[in-house]
Amino acid sequence: MKIGLGIDTGGTYTDAVLYEFTGKKILLTAKALTTKEDLSIGISNAIDEFDKEWLSKIDFVSLSTTLATNACVEDKGWRAKLIYLGVEDKLIEKFGAPYGLPDSSEIYFLNGGVDMKGAIKEEPDWQALREDMPGFLSDADAVAIVELFGSLNPTSEKKAQEYISNEFGIPAICGHELFTDLNALKRGASTILNARLIPIIEDFIDAIKKSLKQRDINAPLVIVRSDCTLMSESYTSVRPVDTLLCGPAASVMGGVKLTGEKDSIVIDMGGTTTDIAIVQDGVPLKAKDGVNIGKWQTFVKAVQVDTIGLGGDSQIRFDSLDKLVLGPTRVMPLCIAAHRWPSVTSSLKKLSEQQKISAMPMHEFVCLMSNIGDESLYSQQEIKLCAALANGPLILGEAAKAAGTDVYNFNINRLEREGVVARAGLTPTDLMHINGDFNEFDADAAKLGAAVVARSKDTTTQALIELVYDRIKQTMYTTIVSAILKKTHQKFKLHGLGDRLELLVEESWARAKLPQSTDLVDFKFSTGFALVGLGAPIHIFLPDVADALGASYVIPKHANVANALGAIVGNVSAISEIQVRPDYHPAGLKGYFVMGACQSYHVELPDALREAKKAASAQAQEEAIRRGAVGEIMVNTTTDESSSEGICLEIKVTARAVGGFAF
Repeated sequence: MKIGLGIDTGGTYTDAVLYEFTGKKILLTAKALTTKEDLSIGISNAIDEFDKEWLSKIDFVSLSTTLATNACVEDKGWRAKLIYLGVEDKLIEKFGAPYGLPDSSEIYFLNGGVDMKGAIKEEPDWQALREDMPGFLSDADAVAIVELFGSLNPTSEKKAQEYISNEFGIPAICGHELFTDLNALKRGASTILNARLIPIIEDFIDAIKKSLKQRDINAPLVIVRSDCTLMSESYTSVRPVDTLLCGPAASVMGGVKLTGEKDSIVIDMGGTTTDIAIVQDGVPLKAKDGVNIGKWQTFVKAVQVDTIGLGGDSQIRFDSLDKLVLGPTRVMPLCIAAHRWPSVTSSLKKLSEQQKISAMPMHEFVCLMSNIGDESLYSQQEIKLCAALANGPLILGEAAKAAGTDVYNFNINRLEREGVVARAGLTPTDLMHINGDFNEFDADAAKLGAAVVARSKDTTTQALIELVYDRIKQTMYTTIVSAILKKTHQKFKLHGLGDRLELLVEESWARAKLPQSTDLVDFKFSTGFALVGLGAPIHIFLPDVADALGASYVIPKHANVANALGAIVGNVSAISEIQVRPDYHPAGLKGYFVMGACQSYHVELPDALREAKKAASAQAQEEAIRRGAVGEIMVNTTTDESSSEGICLEIKVTARAVGGFAF
């Protein structure tokens, strides 16, 4: 009997599952609050719900997490710097922002590098790099190094990496180590994002290991990748960006496993995000061009997931036009904050008694989550605030006063981004407590906070609940319709739906709620795919969404821990791509370049293809081994030839290696 422990650490909850592989059944499940200031506490609380007799029988532990996803949505992470080789600053100024790249003034540009054939065209000015780095990296936690054509010849990237690692002792990550794709802007965004995520995933793995060690669980660790495959702990430490959508990927796999639905749309509603994925013939659709999440466009290979910043812990606010704004910012629900710090409820009572109306979110709190460490990196205002918060959370007005300012000039963005402090505020989770849909924490704090917000908008608490619930259902509905249209029509996938079609989709939600249409033209969107609902609050919203789509829906048993189950049903898989490009001259075709780490030239196409297949196969096997595969590794090689009127433009050789772990 082989038993696996699946653990998923989300922004709000940490879930755990004990799964028996021979009988293919879930033995036990557990759930505990995620404790961001020390992840090991939440993980330990979940594991401790299991009987100790089971812990000694665990053969391996598989992990998934939404921490990287949430960090992108909330724009959190390390202070990472980007070094570009052979890329002009004008290119970044014009095209960098849509990829998530920082302003060109925050990037170091160094001339030189390789050309499109992989040959060094100009040696970079290494002396200038050595002179400029002490100032440029003075406040950096990690460095991303990307050369324009570094995926064709990584020599320059490696030299810069060696110097920075030896001289400054901070993580230096090269673009060629992560992705072979040529788009230098997307490769740059992907690489700096990888650098920013290192501490988040390191903390996660350290917390897991700490909890396991305390309970004498000596099983090997594996981590879910964004494409539903697995990787080892050591591999994850240098490739945290591969966990970008591992939480949603695990949820999709868990949903498929729990329901057996072959054609379905999986909707997983968590604390911070709602993730929507399409499964066709039992296989989740994959994102062909990489993951786009938050402000980032990346080359991360993953399940195609539409992630929206909408969850149980989404911040409820109103804009200057009194329009409801729901997410994407996540805050700690007032009910949970009061459960942890009872002073929150008393502060809300005082605020409620004052009967004041303000455009500012005066009901929100600032909570200290970790110490700031090196005070030289922070302002005096930030230092004073953290010192005051050491005694417990402060409501917004008091927090601003403690920092020596007022609520209109109070800025804690950097402290929030780095996880030093967190906000507590009104969320859908609070409204669920008031409405009786969820009952685990302090409902009194939720009622007080909701009353303050409702009064400021001249409405009632119940009307506020109905408004928020409807917005959640509408957002879920429109995102599902958008995902269907993008799957059905390539134009929408490439360019989006456009304002007019988006308006039509929104209008269809309003029409779906009407008993019968009497308009000249009636329209609706529907699907024959079943809706699979996952996550603790999904039962509140999914039935109405399914009804509007004319679809069946299923919320399986153990839906609230599907992500932890999905974490332990994968294997190891690695893909390597090698390009074969023709070498055209005025006199005609001269030969073929084999582009990649192998770098070779051949006069005849069969020789080039043979070398490319050999190199791709070897690289795929090596990559699978780096990810943790052992024993026999199966390799399948394919070629994709692009041509126009008989003229060869490019041939792509792809090798896929599949293996397993030594469990």
